[in-house]
Amino acid sequence: MSDIPNTTPRQSATFDEYTNSEIRRAAATGIYDIRGGGAKRKLPHFDDLLFLGASISRYPLEGYREKCETKVTLGTRFAKNPIELDIPITIAGMSFGALSGPAKEALGRGATIAGTSTTTGDGGMTPEERGHSEKLVYQYLPSRYGMNPDDLRRADAIEIVVGQGAKPGGGGMLLGQKISDRVAEMRNLPKGIDQRSACRHPDWTGPDDLEIKILEIREITNWEKPIYIKIGGARPYYDTMLAIKAGADVVVLDGMQGGTAATQEVFIEHVGQPILACIRPAVQALQDMGMHRDVQLVVSGGIRNGADVAKALALGADAVAIGTAALVAIGDNDPKWEAEYQKLGSTAGAYDDWHEGKDPAGISTQDETLMKRFNPELGGRLLANYLKVMALEVQTMARACGKNHVHNLEPEDLCAITMEAAAMAQVPLAGTNWYPGKGSM
Repeated sequence: MSDIPNTTPRQSATFDEYTNSEIRRAAATGIYDIRGGGAKRKLPHFDDLLFLGASISRYPLEGYREKCETKVTLGTRFAKNPIELDIPITIAGMSFGALSGPAKEALGRGATIAGTSTTTGDGGMTPEERGHSEKLVYQYLPSRYGMNPDDLRRADAIEIVVGQGAKPGGGGMLLGQKISDRVAEMRNLPKGIDQRSACRHPDWTGPDDLEIKILEIREITNWEKPIYIKIGGARPYYDTMLAIKAGADVVVLDGMQGGTAATQEVFIEHVGQPILACIRPAVQALQDMGMHRDVQLVVSGGIRNGADVAKALALGADAVAIGTAALVAIGDNDPKWEAEYQKLGSTAGAYDDWHEGKDPAGISTQDETLMKRFNPELGGRLLANYLKVMALEVQTMARACGKNHVHNLEPEDLCAITMEAAAMAQVPLAGTNWYPGKGSM
């Protein structure tokens, strides 16, 4: 018998347990994997940045006596009626169809209490959402589902969606089990049949056509509504520049940590860029065109707390949008439903069951029985509390840096703790005055 001890078997980092299970699943079914949520791989993110704060060389504000403003105005370039928000945090577009009617109501309630806006998403405008949203942004998507001129006029702003962070260059999906009678009627689709949204608008192929489309919408809405252009995090410098040239009032920039109701997992994990890599090129485009702060920049994709918001603002954004975090706040993926999430082959916190239509929390479903579990009034209060905390955290960061308005935060207030984050955010690596690409140390 040998005295040589056995070594512990080593698994491959390339062919890890999850990868092998995916190979087996694909081999057994011949079908690619569809899921909801955003990228799950580890990516450079706002956690890789730190605020420097004030000491002797900078003077902090006293939190109890000195104000720090959080208000933001979106759509000041051309719109007669820009949107005034109390906080620089908005609710991103999430469709009725992907979400239940009560969930959309809760988002409207919470946003209104907090003094901010929410967004319709694909599938049209529901009475619940319009009725409970003081400020509602109407998404105009390639699919045109539910689109009509009357709803354009009833909205407070129009967001033309060119791309989404989870799938820039691709369209979304809505599986048949979520296409109820009501969803089918709103989208003019057959009930119970899988639906794939278009990946591009049918009536234009480039920025010149986009300019014409913006002018058409301005005329339909009497030049009253701000026009947003939403782009995925692919080529942020050029896409931002072209959106401005086409006449956008606001650019919405979505990174790959942003979620989706459903698409191919290979798309979610392998297309697009982290939002951290997208903000500075977009800001540079605004600055190069002399439009920074005149055309507002809203960023999204993995925003979770006030620190994330403050860092996005410091990098040059005017506001942020949250989607996944808002759903968690109102009760989605709550561990109290863990047993039922496991029956779906998921777990609370995986955020990958949204396409199935069987959400135990009653949020990402059209099942009448499950929807009754969700209380939209309570959900609205929970969201409002969460937004209030985020805003207070942003103010805390700004005061610590000596700023009396959150928009006065700047890249000089930040440092990075990884080389990747330093390069993407173009802020110095901690302990240096250098970041990759800047030149010699």
